[in-house]
Amino acid sequence: RASTSPLLLAVFVATMGNVTGRIAADLGIPGKSWPTPRTTETEFAALTRSDGNLGRATFGAGCYWGTERWFANNLETKRPGCVRATSVGFMGPEPPREGEFPTYKEVCTGRTGHVEVVQIVFDETKCTYEELNEHLYTFHDPTTKNRQGNDHGPQYASVVFAHDESQRKTAEKVKAKVQRALDAGEITDFAGSKVHTAVEDATVFFPAHEDHQRYLEKRPGGYCNHRRRFSWEGVKLGRM
Repeated sequence: RASTSPLLLAVFVATMGNVTGRIAADLGIPGKSWPTPRTTETEFAALTRSDGNLGRATFGAGCYWGTERWFANNLETKRPGCVRATSVGFMGPEPPREGEFPTYKEVCTGRTGHVEVVQIVFDETKCTYEELNEHLYTFHDPTTKNRQGNDHGPQYASVVFAHDESQRKTAEKVKAKVQRALDAGEITDFAGSKVHTAVEDATVFFPAHEDHQRYLEKRPGGYCNHRRRFSWEGVKLGRM
């Protein structure tokens, strides 16, 4: 009876795993569920009204479905209970005109002024707004203005949309810490030398269509430009 080499068997199993993973991604077959619970659009909008310990944060960091994964999956895995819900959508620096509701295709032209964002409902007893801001910089490059990898355009800007003056001050503080750490050579995986992250007042949040909500949970092998760039544990000057 012919025997199979353990090495050949291992290669076959790994190859088939990659193939089936790509097929699942293409078909939209869900992968492993993220720890952050799913919510409907209505439930998401009502969350902070029902619990005084919950706050909202809104960030732009390139393609919104990758940004969502780094909060709803990566951060929530590391800090259980911190991220209560997420939703991807669009926000502009100016208040919208009456009746305006931008579509994904319109935003992708780069002409509407809107940014792809993730809005987060977080538990202020489990994590702070400052910690959310710190996490934001660990997986995207804030030095490439209006670009993350292959994604170019103002809709992919690095932006913190502050919901009040306290959030604005915190966002500016963390941005300055990142710049100090970059100047000191403690962060080395950014393409440039200046942090271009904008800090703007939050305006109206327009949720994206359902297929783009938790897109990388449904398609775990889907397109994404985000990756771990540094860890705050290795940064000393930026913590000052």
